[in-house]
Amino acid sequence: MAAYATVQDVQDRMTRTMTDEEKAVCAKLLDDAAVVIDAYNSDAAANAKLVVSCRMVIRAVGDGDAGGYPIGATQGSMTALGYTQSWTTASGGSNGELYLERLEKKLLGVGDHIGSYSPTQELVAPPPPFPAPGVSS
Repeated sequence: MAAYATVQDVQDRMTRTMTDEEKAVCAKLLDDAAVVIDAYNSDAAANAKLVVSCRMVIRAVGDGDAGGYPIGATQGSMTALGYTQSWTTASGGSNGELYLERLEKKLLGVGDHIGSYSPTQELVAPPPPFPAPGVSS
């Protein structure tokens, strides 16, 4: 399976320059991100797949100091002399893990679908078809 973004696509969206080792890891993570994306919606738009791939990999690799907050963080704290730094992400992903945020699921066309299905629907006979116009029964 081919990745939906390139290492250069990811680099263009970062605020720091990746090392050669990070670029090699980035290429593998882009392949992995494509598998995750296809598990959700392989028919999503190409530009959505590109954006989502880049966001997933940047979260995993780390963007450096992008305003102090990593992509997807909902809460954060910093202290100076105590050397404390912590972040909370909405989807519960851990450091280095590829996961989809709510916005990314929406971009792929799979977020916030509400519906229901009853397995007993199959037990009820379907209604008879309507007769064609002009045909009497």
